[in-house]
Amino acid sequence: MESNFEIIYASEDEKRIMKIQDLALDFAKRIVELYKYLKYNADEYVISNQILRSGTSVGANISESKYPQSDADYLSKMNIALKEASETEFWLMLLRDCHYITKEQADSLLNDCSRIIKILIGIVRKVSSRIKK
Repeated sequence: MESNFEIIYASEDEKRIMKIQDLALDFAKRIVELYKYLKYNADEYVISNQILRSGTSVGANISESKYPQSDADYLSKMNIALKEASETEFWLMLLRDCHYITKEQADSLLNDCSRIIKILIGIVRKVSSRIKK
């Protein structure tokens, strides 16, 4: 965990990264709980396995990006996280539309997923433009 000193002196980019890491971890925890619910209460195994992989992969790729070998490596990890978040969004909509979860449950998770996607899009665009310069 970062000290208050590190947070105070973090650049805006660093603060954005800290925020996305926290959001992705919280989201991954919720996805794990959803997986357990689907597997044991809804008797659903195929989609639950898919959403577990994609939903937790978002945070894993963001975490990997903390120590990149280059800007291109960083961009690659963030792009993968973005793709995984988009895939997770698809699985959430499918679970909702097939009535495995309620609209309210789906909307809550979809809102979190959407926030993560928006932040990742911003990061990818900024790093892409920096690399092109």
